[in-house]
Amino acid sequence: MNLDKTKLLRNIPAVDRILKNERIETLLSNYSYSLVRECTRKVLNRLRDKILKGYVSQIDEDKIVEEIEKSLNQRYSLRPVINATGVVIHTNLGRAILPDEAIKHVIEIATSYSNLEYDLEKGQRGKRYVHIVDAIKKIADVSGAVVVNNNAGAVFLCLNTLARGKEVIVSRGELVEIGGSFRIPDVMTQSGAILKEVGTTNKTRLSDYENAINENTAFLLKVHRSNFKIVGFTEEVSIRELSNLGKQKGIPVMVDLGSGCFIDLKRYGFFTEPSVQEVVREGADIVTFSGDKLLGGAQAGFIIGRDDLIEQISKNPLMRALRVDKMTLAALEATLMLYLDEKEAIEKIPTLRMIVESPEKIKNRALKILRMFKKEGIDATLKEDVSMPGGGSLPENGIKTYVVAIKTTQTEEFIKKLRKTEPPVIARIKEDFVIFDVRTLQEKEIPLLVKAIKQVL
Repeated sequence: MNLDKTKLLRNIPAVDRILKNERIETLLSNYSYSLVRECTRKVLNRLRDKILKGYVSQIDEDKIVEEIEKSLNQRYSLRPVINATGVVIHTNLGRAILPDEAIKHVIEIATSYSNLEYDLEKGQRGKRYVHIVDAIKKIADVSGAVVVNNNAGAVFLCLNTLARGKEVIVSRGELVEIGGSFRIPDVMTQSGAILKEVGTTNKTRLSDYENAINENTAFLLKVHRSNFKIVGFTEEVSIRELSNLGKQKGIPVMVDLGSGCFIDLKRYGFFTEPSVQEVVREGADIVTFSGDKLLGGAQAGFIIGRDDLIEQISKNPLMRALRVDKMTLAALEATLMLYLDEKEAIEKIPTLRMIVESPEKIKNRALKILRMFKKEGIDATLKEDVSMPGGGSLPENGIKTYVVAIKTTQTEEFIKKLRKTEPPVIARIKEDFVIFDVRTLQEKEIPLLVKAIKQVL
C-alpha cells in the first residue's frame, strides 16, 4: 500500500466524530440513533473501499455527511418523487396525492385502536363499511354502497355475484383493456360470467341489446371508454336508453365508469367524463369506479346502486378477500367528506385542484421558478404546453399549461441524472428540451427541484 492511501485511511473520521456533526445531529431528530450510526458505518466502509481502489484523493467530511443523508433518504424502496411530467394521475407515480385531511385521518387511525368493526352505540360487533357508506349515499344519491380493493376487484365481484353461469350483454366497442393487461373479456371468464357481445366496434344500437336478451341474461353492462375515444362513423346506446330497456325487461344495468368523479367536470371545460351522480340519474342499477383516479383518494373500487343488489354482492365470500383495510377506509372517509362541499373539494383535493387550475396561476408559478433558476445561474425558458389528466381519464382533454424548459444536447442523460437526485425528479423530453410541467409540481417541491437541477448541471 502506498503512503498516500495509508494517509487517507488514517484520516477517515471516526463514527463518533461524524455523529457529533451539526447536520447529523439534525438527522437524529428524525431518525433513531442506531439507524444513523449504522448508515454512518456503511458510508465510512464504502469510503475505505474507494480509497483502497484508488478512487479517492482526499477526505471531505461534508461529502461524507451528504452520503449519510442520501443513504438515510434512500433506505426504502418506495420513495417520494417529484412529478414534473404534467400527467396529473400518473399511474406509474402513485396516481392520486391524498388530501391533507386524509393523511391526518390515516395517521390518527393507524396509530391507535379504532371502532373499525365495533358499534359504539350498541357495544357490539359492527360493520367496517358503515364509516363511508353514509357519505357515498349522500353524495351520489344511491340506496346502497360498498367498497373493495380496486375497480378491477369491484367489476369482478359484481360479475361473480350477479352473473356466474349467466350471460352479460356488452357492446363490442366497449370490450376495453386498461393498464396491466386488464381486459373485460378476461375478467368475465375468470368471474364465471358468460360474455355476450353485441353490435360492432364502431356501432351498437339498442336493438342489438334487445335481440340478445334471453332467459339466461344476468344484466346489461356498459363500460365507459375512459382511456380512448372512437370518432367518425359511430353510434352507441346511452345509459338512459339501456336503463329503460332493462326496466322493461326486468334486467339490471351495470355501468363500469372506470375513473369515477363526483364533480361535474363539464363546468370546467372537460366534456367526455360523466360524473357518478349523472350516471346514477340516468338509471344505472350498479355503478363501479376507482377511488384513486379522478376521485383523488386512496386505491379502492366503489360499488354503488340498488341496495338489494349491493346486499347480494356484500354477502359474496370473495368480499373478504377483496376488502379494504382501516387506513384505506380512513383516507376514503376524509376524502369523501370534502365532497360534501364542491368548493372545498376543488381546493383541498390535490388531483382536482391540479386538473382545474387556471393557466394563469400556473404561469405565475412558472415565472417564480424561472426567477429562482436565474439566481442559481440556471438557463431556462418559459413555454406554453399541454398537461394530461392521466389515469385513463379524459383521453381527449389536454389541458393548457406552462412549463419551464432547459435546452440541452443530451436530454436522455439529463433526465437520467435527475432520476438519481434526492428526491428523484421525473421530467419529460420535447425536442431538444427537458420539460418541467408546473401543473404537477407541488409548492413544497419547488426548492427541491431547483436544488436537483443545480446539482445535475
